[in-house]
Amino acid sequence: MTSLPFPDRFLTRARIRLTAALVLAATVIGLLTLFAMAHGTVDSLGRPLGTDFSNVWTAGWMADHGRATLAWDWPAQHEVQKAIHHDRAIPFYGWHYPPPFLIIATLLAQFPYVVALLIWQGLTLALALALVRTILPNDRDAVLVALGAPVVLVCLGHGQNAFMTASLLGGGMLLLDRRPWIAGMLLGALVYKPQFAVLIPVVIAARGNGRAFLSAGLTVAALCLVTLAIWGWPVWQAFFDSLPLTKHIIIENGATGWEKIQSPFAAIRQWGGSIPAAYAAQSAVTALTVIAAGLVARRGSMEVRGAAALAAALLCTPYVLDYDFVLLGIAIAFMAADIARRGALRWEASWLAYAWMAPLFGRALSALIHVPVNLIAAIAVLALAARRAGLFDRAFDYPAIRRLIPA
Repeated sequence: MTSLPFPDRFLTRARIRLTAALVLAATVIGLLTLFAMAHGTVDSLGRPLGTDFSNVWTAGWMADHGRATLAWDWPAQHEVQKAIHHDRAIPFYGWHYPPPFLIIATLLAQFPYVVALLIWQGLTLALALALVRTILPNDRDAVLVALGAPVVLVCLGHGQNAFMTASLLGGGMLLLDRRPWIAGMLLGALVYKPQFAVLIPVVIAARGNGRAFLSAGLTVAALCLVTLAIWGWPVWQAFFDSLPLTKHIIIENGATGWEKIQSPFAAIRQWGGSIPAAYAAQSAVTALTVIAAGLVARRGSMEVRGAAALAAALLCTPYVLDYDFVLLGIAIAFMAADIARRGALRWEASWLAYAWMAPLFGRALSALIHVPVNLIAAIAVLALAARRAGLFDRAFDYPAIRRLIPA
């Protein structure tokens, strides 16, 4: 312990528990206040409760009423949102997902809006917590630290799907070697959010796990066929037709707000860079990230490759929001499990604490001083995982790599 730097030594278990408990208390108070001050389905600021969940429930309602293809028509969806919330001034939250997510949206729309929101967030949060508990079965503070993570408040406030995304990707990485068929099903289910699935084929191939690869492919095919069976090709055509507008307005021009988007692409755009420069930076980061995650997956321990994959997933897409950093929370759990088994390295505790806390102030600092706080956190966790894989598992011990590193 004495060899660790002061920030690492400062982060005692008691201080971690206290911080998590305080943030959790603030989360509970904030959410209770939000619901207590709401009028029907609209909060005191004139936004739908769960903000982004508005587009999910609305898309499901439209699909259930024979208007599935119009879910990707922004004006049409906005009109339905206004009617659902009984407010002509309600802000618009666009539906940009592939058709497989419409299956879940339709199921949720069978319940009243607020009930559906609570079911959605409650079940997916429970899945994420169960995964953390499985990764860290002997850590009595794991669930408290997970629940108290600031990103939980961010995700709950937006009614978002990051708990499910993190559970699918994290669960897939956890089971990749032990239960490849189940792992493939979990990873294949990420077809509903494909920007986080870019590196999955590389990670599976690095492990040489053909069963997981086949299972993932069959899952993707099955989910797509289900949507075709229910709604036909028109929903896919509507999705594809919506992509140019989504790309131009949401991704390239940052209609969501650059301070909310925490990707290399968004950082370049926020700093005044051109769209081609932003794509070039994103492409370079994506390529390096996929290579690093693949090398870690090849030889790294289950915990380290899980951390690397979840952190890398956040870096591989130009469109990643601060609530998506639930994935980084699962990556931190994987890192904690490896640290418990093989010991801590210098600065790991400090950087992991930074990554845990980053979503609390990331958006505000990005807006104020244009520093991508959450992006830095994802890079740091990937670097920490790669360092552990290199030191403990010789993940980068290849002749070609050794020639690049001076003796």
